[in-house]
Amino acid sequence: AVGAGLVALLAACGITPDAVAGHSVGEVTAAYAAGVLSLEDACALVAARARSMQALPGGGAMTAVQATEAEMSAALDGVAGVSVAAVNGPSSVVISGDAAAVDQVADGFRVQGRRIRQLRVSHAFHSARMDPALAGLGEAAAALEHAAPRIPWACGLTGELVSGCQPGYWVRQARGPVRFADTVATLATEGISVFLEIGPDGTLSALGPAALPEDDGH
Repeated sequence: AVGAGLVALLAACGITPDAVAGHSVGEVTAAYAAGVLSLEDACALVAARARSMQALPGGGAMTAVQATEAEMSAALDGVAGVSVAAVNGPSSVVISGDAAAVDQVADGFRVQGRRIRQLRVSHAFHSARMDPALAGLGEAAAALEHAAPRIPWACGLTGELVSGCQPGYWVRQARGPVRFADTVATLATEGISVFLEIGPDGTLSALGPAALPEDDGH
């Protein structure tokens, strides 16, 4: 609601995006802004997503870790119950899953002097703990009309520009890691030089510069 409202407010001020990207549930707003989903269908999708996830049992955890994706992948090798939930920058990842396993992995980086921050979340998003919600989410998404993007959209699942979006995307997107750093780098390569965060906080604005090429990081 906040994202869609800000899209409308900015448009009323004469500010329209040349490209869009989103982070996790924010991708629904990005799809709406790109013309992939109508406002009504975007609302239906985000409500179905919320219902299916809220019905899941708690007990999961998410933690931001100062580490590269390669370092984290190596640390997770052979560890059950933990997934990479987001790659937010060259040295910024989020892990998600069973609380005890997440804490164990995070502690391994903490003793190395890395920055660790446990996220305040209701569930372990983008982890295997989401699996029971995926079928319902897929059914809801399949009932919605998906159009080709009217403006470039760098999707969070791959970080690449997409020419279309099928309903199954929302199932894969809810389970796989958010490749936010790749979306920012892709948009920068496309010539985007001004990024506006249309959310209730400034989290992505703080993360974004690190994902830009060195000469664009200002």
